[in-house]
Amino acid sequence: MALRKCWRITAFVPRLLWKSPVQPEVSVTGGRSSVSYYVNTHQGTELQLRSFSSEPPSTDVTYEQLKQVLADRKAVVIDVREPWELREYGFIPGAVNVPLGQVNTALQLDPEEFREKFGGEMPRQTDNIVFTCLAGIRSKTALDTATSLGYKVVQHYPGGWQDWVKREQNK
Repeated sequence: MALRKCWRITAFVPRLLWKSPVQPEVSVTGGRSSVSYYVNTHQGTELQLRSFSSEPPSTDVTYEQLKQVLADRKAVVIDVREPWELREYGFIPGAVNVPLGQVNTALQLDPEEFREKFGGEMPRQTDNIVFTCLAGIRSKTALDTATSLGYKVVQHYPGGWQDWVKREQNK
């Protein structure tokens, strides 16, 4: 019985597509598209097929991009390491230190409270935020937290402090 219904659907869908008009320029937002065309010569209609990737846009920032963002002050850079790590290993100039365990509450503070507690400007939900840590693991977690709180333009530096210091020494 179920097999019979399945065969009916597979026979019906191609006929439906063959006979139905297709609206041009219909698109779905999000994802990358590739377009191919099939021309139905029987009825002279054009069927536009689009395939979409479920892969989200990249959230990774390279060393060069991070340097540019810091120079242009076009993002709030947040280092999610613990304060002792910054003292022991060093820090990226211009980054605000908000330990990973405090990111959730910090991004929900009043801007004045944020400034008092962390010594930097609190990002707005539409600001570009770049998270960094030692090696890119915690910064990815912070990115996910900020996204869940409604922040729109959130990225992370996967190389973290380890990549930063290596590249800075090789200049």
